[in-house]
Amino acid sequence: MTIRAILFDLDNTLYPATSGVMQSIDQRIGEYVRQRLGLSEAEAAEIKRHYYSTYGTTLRGLQQHYGHVETDDYLQFVHDVAIETFLQFDAELDAALTRLPVTKIIFTNSPREHAERVLKAMGLAHHFERIYDLRYFNFVAKPDPACYQHILDDLGVAGSEVLLLEDTPHNLAPAKALGMTTMLICDASASCADADYLVEDVQAALAIAEKLVKPVVTLLPRQAARTKRPVRRSA
Repeated sequence: MTIRAILFDLDNTLYPATSGVMQSIDQRIGEYVRQRLGLSEAEAAEIKRHYYSTYGTTLRGLQQHYGHVETDDYLQFVHDVAIETFLQFDAELDAALTRLPVTKIIFTNSPREHAERVLKAMGLAHHFERIYDLRYFNFVAKPDPACYQHILDDLGVAGSEVLLLEDTPHNLAPAKALGMTTMLICDASASCADADYLVEDVQAALAIAEKLVKPVVTLLPRQAARTKRPVRRSA
């Protein structure tokens, strides 16, 4: 197996869930739903949870059920948080990414502008060749299988040549079906049938990735899928 590209989810993957970034954004999403639909906080929280689990993003759920929702207005409102107060340069992560001689890409359900702010705050933007974001897929989000296939087609690689790093279990299934190697960031007690590796954080994931990749600096044409390794756990 030769890994030629690594797809990184952004939020709660490239940085820890304890940072406070997504907690702040989640509060903003709940407030938007509450104001938009005239609901109580509890009702808004339930709607938000349901839309996220069903459609991948709350925005898409709102658009499906309530017609026109001004996309830019929503995205600006929910991402109006001070990223720089939560995230700083991570020298250890910077060094670990430098040691990986493969194409590194952001694959996120957040908009590009949010991804760029996160990468800038962490000093990591120079590591990532592309950002596949919510806008790129015309607001269709993970885990829609078409998003994953489009990335493979765009990069010109087979699923077996790609590693996906995620913190959301249901986003792994389409990758697994396409032959990608999958890593899930989770706590030690978690389990996930679609994860080839369970890891505690991005550093643990990159330590495993170093053992999987070969020194390839450019993407090569699609190759036939190879048999994948059995499931492993990493503390």
